[in-house]
Amino acid sequence: MTDPAAHPGTPDLRGPLRYIWWLVVSQRRRVLAGALLGSGWMVGLMIPPYLLSRAIDDGLAAGHRAALVGWAGALLGVGVLNAWLAIMRHRVMTRIRMNAAFRSVRVVTEHMTRLGAVLPRRVSSGEVHAIGFGDVARIANVLTITGPGLGAVLAYVVVAVLLLAISPLLALLVLLGVPVLAVLIGPLLGRLQGAESTYRDHQGHLTSRLVDMTEGLRVLNGIGGKSAFAERFRGHSRRLTAEGYRVGSVTSWIQALGVGLPTLFLAALTWIAARMAAEGSLTPGELVSVYGYAAVLVVPVSFFIEGGYDLSHGVVAGHRLIRFLSLKPLSADPAAGVDGPGEPAVLHDPVSGVEVRPGKFTALVSARSKDSLAVVERFGRFTDSEATWGGIPLSRVALSQIRRRILVADHSAALFADTLLGVISGRSERDSAAVEQAVDAAMARDIVLGLPDGFQSGIRAGGRNLSGGQGQRVRLARALLAEPEVLMAIEPTSAVDAHTEAAIAAGLHAHRAGRTTLVVTASPLVLSRADTVCHLVDGKVAATGSHSALLASQPDYRKLVSRGMDDLDVPPHRGPVAPSGHETEETGR
Repeated sequence: MTDPAAHPGTPDLRGPLRYIWWLVVSQRRRVLAGALLGSGWMVGLMIPPYLLSRAIDDGLAAGHRAALVGWAGALLGVGVLNAWLAIMRHRVMTRIRMNAAFRSVRVVTEHMTRLGAVLPRRVSSGEVHAIGFGDVARIANVLTITGPGLGAVLAYVVVAVLLLAISPLLALLVLLGVPVLAVLIGPLLGRLQGAESTYRDHQGHLTSRLVDMTEGLRVLNGIGGKSAFAERFRGHSRRLTAEGYRVGSVTSWIQALGVGLPTLFLAALTWIAARMAAEGSLTPGELVSVYGYAAVLVVPVSFFIEGGYDLSHGVVAGHRLIRFLSLKPLSADPAAGVDGPGEPAVLHDPVSGVEVRPGKFTALVSARSKDSLAVVERFGRFTDSEATWGGIPLSRVALSQIRRRILVADHSAALFADTLLGVISGRSERDSAAVEQAVDAAMARDIVLGLPDGFQSGIRAGGRNLSGGQGQRVRLARALLAEPEVLMAIEPTSAVDAHTEAAIAAGLHAHRAGRTTLVVTASPLVLSRADTVCHLVDGKVAATGSHSALLASQPDYRKLVSRGMDDLDVPPHRGPVAPSGHETEETGR
């Protein structure tokens, strides 16, 4: 098994077969031991028929008791040895597969870490889940070929040599028969690869939809979209089922032929040997040995077919894994690049025309939330752009410095399992007074008081024991406590009622006084606190000014920020306003 602290190495991403070969050479000693044990075990299966034939011809037929006892003892010894080889082979091959699986998991996990915030913008969570659990296991199973697979080839050669001493005709049949079986089954393996690839694409897409539906079930209930989403999921499920039947059809033929063809072939071989024995060309012992060879040949032939089947699975899975591992992060070296401005400076996005002044509270509002989010992604350098910071292109600034100085606080950011204090504080210990101030600014004091152990109360992964509004306020408190030079908050009040929203707007404005803050929101209560509001239309700045000035001069803006916006593209997580100072039932989780 791979040492958890060890680096998995650098995988070969030039193709699925090269990746599998990298897994082999990464544990070459163990693979060599597995090959030796597998070969010894497989070849050992071919020896008992030979020993049995000698016991019959030299001992039983000749009436020689000592020879009979001697050959019977040798047969027992070979059986015991082969049992030990089988046990050791299985143990070593299990370790080889587990090493390959864990090594691939480490590679996937480390690459996910390198991609960072880029990951959800490139690959769905369902696809990552399918790669990390399904594809990794299929690739690891291919390494079975290195043990019994190699042994099957040697056993095939040994049987051919032993049969050559008995009958050249029988040896020729064995040498030619097995390749014919491979030729007959080969085209089906090609079809299986194509069918499995399509099935795997549909499976990843459906898994993503299932994850999205599970995570947003309460929200879907609140906006009445659960039935529509469920119907789309059923449609995709039916298509996946149809693809599954295609894969199952090809697989059933492979398995049927994998069992049937070797049986017919070996039956024909035994029939020919029986005819030769009846004609006197074979001795009784040789006839028994030929029957034994034919029976034991089922094992290596089955491994040939199973190995091809596993390899077909592994190639399909390998293509998907390599496609994922080939995704490039925004910066290969986060520390590479120039320094950002030495003091707070203007952030400028030439695509939209948005300017964020240092030390000011700026708000972005748009009828299409994706336009505002695109601006934030460019400022946060989650995508390549021509945005500048104090005149310096953000694409040239070291990514590690951007992540340290500019914080994008998403209202749906991950909450990891920890105490409430640990969730808010993050990776380092914080001053208790600073924690209290951030909690109060985010209007999260009632959460602390409502939990049984206050700050020491446990929070489940994803904040599953918090309501939607509580989780949102905890995330905001965490962002405020980080004290970034630039804070960009995305819809920080979307899951709370009007009373709490007004309090959060006041707390956020006061806590970030004198520091650069950008908020994406359509809430009048938050917009009224902004020094500057940028109204975006089709991704471009249509107007800027204070909230009151835009209300007076911009009819489109006035219509957008009013509460009756049923026909506009409002983010689906915003629920109806509750009459009391608590989250609405529809948005609570």
